Amino acid sequence: MIGWLTHFALKLLETGQNILPISLIILAFQLLVIRKPFPHPRKAIIGFFYLLLGIVFLLEGLDLALFPLGSLMASQLTTPEFLGSGAISWQSYFWVYIFAASLGFAAALAEPSLLAVALKVEQISGGTIRALGLRVSVAIGVSFGIALGAFRIITGSELYLYIIGGYIVVMIQTRFAPKMIIGLAYDSGGVTTSMVTVPLITALGLGLASAIPGRNPLLDGFGLIAFASLFPTIAVLGYAQIAQWRNKDSLS
Repeated sequence: MIGWLTHFALKLLETGQNILPISLIILAFQLLVIRKPFPHPRKAIIGFFYLLLGIVFLLEGLDLALFPLGSLMASQLTTPEFLGSGAISWQSYFWVYIFAASLGFAAALAEPSLLAVALKVEQISGGTIRALGLRVSVAIGVSFGIALGAFRIITGSELYLYIIGGYIVVMIQTRFAPKMIIGLAYDSGGVTTSMVTVPLITALGLGLASAIPGRNPLLDGFGLIAFASLFPTIAVLGYAQIAQWRNKDSLS
């Protein structure tokens, strides 16, 4: 018990040191540039302490649960006993693709930052853009991106080919998509790669690269987050284009 408390206190101190520069910048601008005191200093201090605790618990949860769980699932899905006898090819990893897609979809839907942005977008647009529709379209993009990223790790193909191809698609979509959705679509990739999605995806990538023969976790285990950022943009732009076409058909 004492050892755990010592470890927790050290983690709390380390986290406090990491976010101290942000706190100092906000404090300096408030007092030296804006030149006004904080309206609720007690609430700010309590909120800062809650933030510290939340980050510490999140980091501990990643180390104790998510990263080991991702490695365990990847190793179990890639064992020769599970894949079956015979020649093993990229088609043999069918359940890995299903697991990666399901994990990406569920993680995106559970992402708090995406939920907050989707609700704000629905409020600002007056209901024209539905929060649920935006969340589902982003989740579909993340799902497809993570499955494609798992395919890249399994086949050992080059990462840049997928990224360049994806951004070519984004540029073409941007030319024809409604202007009101372009900024939101480009931001949708960023809001999905946050506190829920990133740890799960990173754990999956590292576990998959460690479990497949011939793969290097450092070279092949990373890059899934790029897929999780890129393909939601494609999905949201596609969602807006489909909605635009349907509205034109209904008016004609």
